[in-house]
Amino acid sequence: MFTMEVVLKYFTEFTEKQLEQLTALKELYTEWNEKINVISRKDIDSLYLKHVLHSLTIAAVIDFRPGSQIIDIGTGGGFPGIPLAIFFPEVQFHLVDSIAKKLKVVQAVAEGAGLTNVTVQHTRAEEIKGRKFDFAVSRAVAPLKDLLQWSNPLLKKGGTQELANGLICLKGGDLAQEISESNARPRMIPVRDIFPEEGFEDKYLLHVAR
Repeated sequence: MFTMEVVLKYFTEFTEKQLEQLTALKELYTEWNEKINVISRKDIDSLYLKHVLHSLTIAAVIDFRPGSQIIDIGTGGGFPGIPLAIFFPEVQFHLVDSIAKKLKVVQAVAEGAGLTNVTVQHTRAEEIKGRKFDFAVSRAVAPLKDLLQWSNPLLKKGGTQELANGLICLKGGDLAQEISESNARPRMIPVRDIFPEEGFEDKYLLHVAR
């Protein structure tokens, strides 16, 4: 059973409001997960480790500037978008997924936690037109090649943050073939180097500049 303490081990500068929002996630996800399953039953007890802290790997690597626009492709139950939206209250997060019932949970969790910087859209990323974002984030949704194909048209080039505008995704396992097939040369950071916790042994953060 991992409580919110696992997050507070690595991040200490939360406001009271952020702490309330993070605390609210457990009850909101537990309640909604019983109606619409977005997190495996065995993982709900490890919500703060496997979902919240894992999502915040991105926050450990880049400090998104206020006003940045981020798209979360294939957000599923709202990861990494919801924890990042709590962490960066002055950044706008657009969470998209092709499965409407998952977005119902995401919308309810965002509202229940009082997040005003989250929008959701029932669509596929490749169908979004006329919008540009600074970064695309994603967690274990699709092969890197596909993520790049979907995100590139949506991303502004350049940027002035620690990382160049682009795709930041969280992935696991042996990624050699997947990276080779993508024809990209991502910067790759083992999650264990950031959070030496059980279960993160084969997890990585990948960044590909636009």
